[in-house]
Amino acid sequence: MNFLARLGHSTRAQLAALGQATRLFGQLLGLLPATLARFRLVGEQIHFLGNYSLAIIGVSGLFVGFVLGLQGYYTLQRYGSAEALGLLVALSLLRELGPVVTALLFAGRAGTALTAEIGLMKAGEQLAAMEMMAVSPVRRILAPRFWAGVITMPLLAAVFSAVGVIGGWVVGVLLIGVDGGAFWGQMQGGVDWWYDLANGVLKSLVFGFAVSFIALYQGYTAKPTPEGVSRATTRTVVVASLAVLGLDFLLTASMFSI
Repeated sequence: MNFLARLGHSTRAQLAALGQATRLFGQLLGLLPATLARFRLVGEQIHFLGNYSLAIIGVSGLFVGFVLGLQGYYTLQRYGSAEALGLLVALSLLRELGPVVTALLFAGRAGTALTAEIGLMKAGEQLAAMEMMAVSPVRRILAPRFWAGVITMPLLAAVFSAVGVIGGWVVGVLLIGVDGGAFWGQMQGGVDWWYDLANGVLKSLVFGFAVSFIALYQGYTAKPTPEGVSRATTRTVVVASLAVLGLDFLLTASMFSI
């Protein structure tokens, strides 16, 4: 009986958390017009989140491009298709690595910063003070950060993919000696604007919704103690990373089935 009681209590708590998260997500979506009306707040958060992530995104994209150039060349060389290296690098980055790796890095860098910021505001009773003054914390604090994360994610993914392509060009053309015209020509001829570029943008948008919401929700529901904020920050990285990988599988399966 004790086991059944604990199981029922745990299930009830999980369902309550799911309902709270659904309500909060609906509020954030409904606040889009009001948030855009005060776009200055969103712009400040875009600048904040972009600065937090731009350096690690650029450096990671460059080294991923280096690795793709090396691995792709030695693989394609076996089949006499080394000229298709540019196409291989571009498709790998635009379809998969750009959105996914950017989302994982964003969760670990900017996502944890959002969780810690909201959690510390809750621990310092700043959110409670805003409610006492009839100011909605969701409207004033959470909504601008949420939509800033959604907007920032595709921009960072584009930077990651662009820097990665340059890294592949450096290794493939400058270091190994692949023909530069073939590198860029194969890329331009083989990359489709809809199936490759648009799908990558769609993935990054979905990841932006997921990572931004998870980070804000974990901070908003964290226990108002140093230990609670620390655990919420850790949960942000774990849950957001798993959500990105799971959503990536679902999106890829749906895109290739169309």
